[in-house]
Formats: sequence, structure tokens, C-alpha cells
Amino acid sequence: MRVVITGAASGIGRATAEILSGATNNDLSNRLLLVDRDADRLAETAEALGSNAHAFVADLSDPNCGERIAKAALDNLGGIDGVASNAGIILSGPLTTLDIDGYDKIFAINTRANWLLAKAVYPHLKESRGAFVATASISAHQPTPGLGAYSASKAALLMLVRQLAIEWGPDGIRVNSVSPGPTLTPMTAQGYSDPERLAQREASIPLRKLGSAEDIANAIVFLLSPQAGHISGIDILVDGALNNNLMNATGTGTGQGTKK
Repeated sequence: MRVVITGAASGIGRATAEILSGATNNDLSNRLLLVDRDADRLAETAEALGSNAHAFVADLSDPNCGERIAKAALDNLGGIDGVASNAGIILSGPLTTLDIDGYDKIFAINTRANWLLAKAVYPHLKESRGAFVATASISAHQPTPGLGAYSASKAALLMLVRQLAIEWGPDGIRVNSVSPGPTLTPMTAQGYSDPERLAQREASIPLRKLGSAEDIANAIVFLLSPQAGHISGIDILVDGALNNNLMNATGTGTGQGTKK
């Protein structure tokens, strides 16, 4: 496959690239365009993954990001079979103190960039009858204290995915999303550095552990693969069953979960 991966310099994006590059499964048949705004970490990732991985520096808040990424994919890969649209940001704080610039930025990267990238790669995915997978969040399903704009941006992304799935289905393009629960990545590591806080968080997850970047990446790779050839318009929660606990705690389920 010829796959574009955004947010590829670290975390879930890098784990996805490692799997697809063959670094973890010895499958060297895939060619990748790795996209990130962190030029140094991106170059290190591409070098580590070998000659089939090409680095392209782009800021997903740029309105021209989609067209630039699509052109780079054609130049380096010759076409596009799949997209893992993984780049995203988190801005913490209550909605009452969030300013317009912060609100616009989080939607520009978490929602708008997915739409712009999808528009740009559409003709190429139509030609290959390919797949587009976006990374959403458990916060798209459940409101998260202190992350109001983030939750809203990811909820909008889920509807964008469903809309694209019905519009692009007749063209043979599959569009899906993956929603991580609490996951240990470089972006979240500081938040889980306190052992007591980590223990509290893990206690709220039925599987009693945080997810790993590889857990999320495996779901993304599955949705990109031919094994998911009749799956479109869905979101896979990769959260250790946490969403069920949250539903129970808010009174929409029947168990005794505790929302934390």
C-alpha cells in the first residue's frame, strides 16, 4: 500500500508507520509519506524506518495543507491507497476561559484539516478504491471536564467521517475512525508521570491499564487493510472498555462504573 500518515513523528502516528513499514512485522511492501510539523523528529523517524518512508514537513493548521500533502504523496509514492489522518492537538481549560483563537485552532487541526486532506486525496483514493482513517477520541463520545473544545472538535470529526463514508461509498472509498481512550504517548506522558494519578486512571478502565500507541495503531492498520474491505462509516473505540464505565456512571448504563 501507498499510505499517507499525519502526526507521524511520534506516538500513534509513528507506531502506525512502524507497523506499515515492516519495522514490527517484516512486511516491506508498503510505501509511506510521513507528515508532521516537527522536522527533526520526523527526519529521525523516516531514517529509522528506511528507504520506503518519505518525510514531508507540514502544519495541519495551514489551509493549504491538504493539497500540499497530496502533491507530496504523488511525487514520492506515485499514488495513494490509504490515509491515516492522525495529527491533532489538545488545549485544556474550561470553555468559559477559552479564547476565540484557541477554539479556532483546535477545530482547524482536529476537524478542518481532516476535511481538507480528504478533499485533496479524494481523486487518488477513488482511483485506487482506497481507505481513509481518522484518529478521533473517546472524548468525542463522552464530555470530558476541561476539554470542552477538544471534545467538540473530535465529535465533529466523527460526523465528518460518517458523512464522507456515505458520499464516497459509491466510489469504492472506505472512511472510518478510531477513538483512543487514555493512551500513553509522548503527548500524554507528563500527565501520567504522577504514580497516584496513573493508578487512579487505570482503576477506572475495565482492563486496568492505559492503552499504548501500538494498540491504537493496530486498529488503524486493520481499517486500512483489505481485511476491513466491507467496513465503512464506523468508529472503533480502543479504550479498554472505559466508555462503558463512563456510560454507567452517567446513568445511561446499568453498571457501577466511576467517571474519573
